Amino acid sequence: MKREEVMIEMSSNDVVDTGLGNPEGQASAGDKRYPLSGITVIDLSHVYNGPYATFLMALGGATVIKVEPLHGETLRSRGDMGGADFSYAMLNSNKKPVTLNLKSEQGIKLLKELVSRADILVENFAPGVLDRLGIGPDVLQAVNPRLIFASSSGYGKTGPYKSYPAMDLVMQAMSGIIDSTGFPDQPPVKSGAALCDFLAGIHLYGAVMTALYEREHTGTARVLEVSMQDAAYCSLASNLGMLHARGDAAPPRTGNRHGGLGVSPYNVYPTTDGYVVINSPGDVHFRSILDVMERLDLADDPRFATRTDRVRNIDAVDDLVGAWTRQHTRQEIADWLLARKVPCSAVRHLSEVILDENMHARGSLQWVDHPELGRVVLPHSPFVFEGTGRRELEPSLPLGACNDEVFGTWLGHSAEELADWRASAAIL
Repeated sequence: MKREEVMIEMSSNDVVDTGLGNPEGQASAGDKRYPLSGITVIDLSHVYNGPYATFLMALGGATVIKVEPLHGETLRSRGDMGGADFSYAMLNSNKKPVTLNLKSEQGIKLLKELVSRADILVENFAPGVLDRLGIGPDVLQAVNPRLIFASSSGYGKTGPYKSYPAMDLVMQAMSGIIDSTGFPDQPPVKSGAALCDFLAGIHLYGAVMTALYEREHTGTARVLEVSMQDAAYCSLASNLGMLHARGDAAPPRTGNRHGGLGVSPYNVYPTTDGYVVINSPGDVHFRSILDVMERLDLADDPRFATRTDRVRNIDAVDDLVGAWTRQHTRQEIADWLLARKVPCSAVRHLSEVILDENMHARGSLQWVDHPELGRVVLPHSPFVFEGTGRRELEPSLPLGACNDEVFGTWLGHSAEELADWRASAAIL
């Protein structure tokens, strides 16, 4: 069958049974093991927020075609300046990597062919970049009216900040996260985690799924966006609540205490071998702490009787609890308090977290033999769908590894055409 005949026979919802996007390479478009089976995503995104959204889609069963420039996306060389970086491997399991030079005429043509049979396109370039390349939402939805066009950027496509460059560190500063993190008598500190990138990625996934639901019921395909700034705001709910209640009297930073200074004890306490976190949201929890400490004689102490009393005497509470925790190991404290249903955890090192027995037992973390990184622990999707096992993790692939499969087998182009495009630097 000629390529033109393949294109005519396929609608934007059809999937050719070539194994593209199926975990064992043999499931058909009718396979319903995964919620997003039969959905095709074109992933133009890079670094964290977009790739995390499409990672969730891939592990939900979608076919995700990751389109990269000929030199590869940033994460492939971040850190070691060599082969696949670990961050790239974490976020690009179960994706089909292809390369396209989107500044070339042939690269644009091939992208439009991909779009013609896709359901979703995800991108996180600065606003206006794809329009300048001639592949903005108006152009691509003209190619495929059923295409959901999803964008994420720092500040969104509208508003006075739309042209500002944005990365996670900048967004943490702009959103108030940095100013809210650290101790009141010390400089502000950024979050160790890339919060704004991943908050945006989660919201982007939710927005796309909302739009997909609408399209399936009405036939309308949306253009949608999620800004990192918008996605981060509600995470500061406790701090904003304190600002509302106290105004200028609210401290900018509360250290490891509750962001709204509304709970006590709520802190990181020293132990003989590290630190432990204890959170006592209710009076019953504090009474349990006193029982474990063998200090029930303080249960009726007016400084500690209620949550309000404890917040008013927060220093005395922390001194009491800290003096006890210093005498024991972090695991002893955690075991004792968790047995009494008091929220508590040892402050763990990342080397401990990657071996977490609960996440490995659930399949949330899995050992994978990666072709470039060796045997590593990789995350699965946090989404668990009862009645359907987790999709098998497939390691991220080298740059352009699926060019022949996607452009050749799936789109129907010949080996000679692919060779010509490689010679002209339209693909790798």
